[in-house]
Amino acid sequence: MPEVTLIGTRLAEVGREFVFRGESSACEGCPYRGQCLDLSPGTRYRITDVRENAQTLDCAVHDGGVRAVEVEPAPTPANVPSRVAYAGSKAKLAGSCPYTDCPSHAYCVPDGVDFDVEYRIDEVIGDPPHDYCMLDRDLTLVELAPRED
Repeated sequence: MPEVTLIGTRLAEVGREFVFRGESSACEGCPYRGQCLDLSPGTRYRITDVRENAQTLDCAVHDGGVRAVEVEPAPTPANVPSRVAYAGSKAKLAGSCPYTDCPSHAYCVPDGVDFDVEYRIDEVIGDPPHDYCMLDRDLTLVELAPRED
């Protein structure tokens, strides 16, 4: 079920995904804190609707202000060890990777996913975008289910 929250007007578009990082120091004293900070820190969300008739509110973090959107937890594309890459199974990430230029780096170290937590695999996508893993890992690209709080 979608939740309503506030997000920067420049970011407010259907389909955009983001990882909620929690409160900024600039949020202190803001009258809209309760509406902005109602999401779970570290969770990936997808905007499902932008409230068209909502007014733009002033914000110390977003220079164009904020507006109301509906969001829902979103699955995360990630590389996991191939031996555990089955839809419905649980898996952890293989571990950190220092090769930031690798086309798979964003999938090996995805935003909103913790290395020490097991996630349910929603879907197996297939081969990762890299040709060769510099850490000699056998990986498969999957979609991890949103974290269950």
